[in-house]
Order: sequence, then structure tokens, then C-alpha cells
Amino acid sequence: MSVLKEGSAGPEVVHLQEKLKERGFNPGVCDGDFGPATEAAVIAFQKSMGLLADGVAGPRTQNALDPGIDASLPSAIPGVTVAVVSRMFPQTPVGNITKNLPVVLNGLVEQNLADKPMVLMALATIRAETESFEPISEGRSRYNSSPDGHPFDLYDNRTDLGNQGAPDGERYKGRGFIQLTGRDNYKIHGTAIGQDLINNPDLANDPVIAAQLLASFLKNKERAIKEALLDDDLKLARKLVNGGSHGLDRFSNAFTIGNRIIA
Repeated sequence: MSVLKEGSAGPEVVHLQEKLKERGFNPGVCDGDFGPATEAAVIAFQKSMGLLADGVAGPRTQNALDPGIDASLPSAIPGVTVAVVSRMFPQTPVGNITKNLPVVLNGLVEQNLADKPMVLMALATIRAETESFEPISEGRSRYNSSPDGHPFDLYDNRTDLGNQGAPDGERYKGRGFIQLTGRDNYKIHGTAIGQDLINNPDLANDPVIAAQLLASFLKNKERAIKEALLDDDLKLARKLVNGGSHGLDRFSNAFTIGNRIIA
């Protein structure tokens, strides 16, 4: 099945146009040419179905029109090699990438996040959060620890993270590839991957589990992330994960390089 977009032509476009017309989204003449009218009809249909309204008739859009069509998105995984990722992580030991890239990619595949935008999002997030390409624990800083307090005391009462007072700040500090932080996130994403992280928070630094948590977190925000990327808004995409702009320069650099060299 082909991804159909403006400029596409042929029998598959005719079929698309006919299906759009059947559903009440008139693309004009069903002539097999994917022009502006067909794009507008696709966008209107996508909005009606709660799909990403990008005007491109990919697998999910075509499946929504014709349920017999495979809805799997094209996978970028075959093009994500150690050599490619090393170019996205110019300061990172190649051995760390060699060791951990397979588990990261497996985690993405398990969550059906193997398409290029989400693969780039995952790798760029790792570059921003844990540039060493290995799961790590958050270090103390003035943003999480007061001058005279115990480690991570500024997190203890962060109700936005679900923390309930000491020792939640240190117990649920940032860990893993994505720096998962806060009692709520440990509970939500631990449950999602079948791990009791509330009672065993250090498991978030196990490479396989860290990869699964990265994928779970990104899956939860997939739609919003893709809408930001559709607008070329890397700052917003980063904010959706981090809550701010920490590491934005590294994130943007890795994403831009990867977007250029990954097919």
C-alpha cells in the first residue's frame, strides 16, 4: 500500500477519492490526481475521525476509509543503525549506542512507534536527557534540592508529580532514558509495562525497562507530538516530554541530523 499525498496519481488515488466521496467528503472529480481538492477532503475526513490532520493518506487514514487496509505505519527501524545514531550523538561512546540501541528500538516496536517521526522523537529525547545513551539517575541540582535540605527535597511536595512528601522526591527522581520523574509517572507507566515501579523505582534504570518506559511515555503523547512536528515546532515537541526547554539545543540538533540521514 502506498502513502498518498499531493502529487500522487493513479488507480490508488481514484480508489481514495471514491472512498472519500462515499463518506461525504467530496474531492471533486475522481480522476486519479491527488490535488488540493483531494488534500482538503482528506484533511476534513481526518478531522472527523480524530486522526492527525496532515492531508496525507497514510495507512491509518486509508484504513479508516477502508478497514481492509493494513493500518501499520512504514517502519524507519531498518535505517536506524549504530553508525547513523552515532552521527546524531557525536559526543557519545559508540559502545553505549551499540549496547543499548537494540533495546530502545525494540521498546518502540512494542508500542507501534516505529515510524520515522516517533523514532526521531525517541532518539532526540535520549540525546537531550541522557546523552551517554544509557539509563542514568538524575543528579542533584538547585532545581531539585534546596541549599540546606536533603537531596531532592524540592520534589517532595510536587503534587503535580503526584508526590506525597518525603521521601518521594528522591525515591521518584528522574531515571532511565527519559528521566521518568514523580510518583504518578512511575505508577502510570510502570503499570503500563507490567512493572511495580512504586515499590521498585530503581528498575527504571534497567536498560530494557528504561526503553519500555521511554516508549510508553511517548506513546501517551503521540498525537500531540505529531501535531507539533507537523508544524515544525521542535520546541513544543520537546516541552510535551520535558515540560520545559531543558536540552532543547541537543534535542533539536539530534532530530535535525536524524531527519536528514534516516530514510
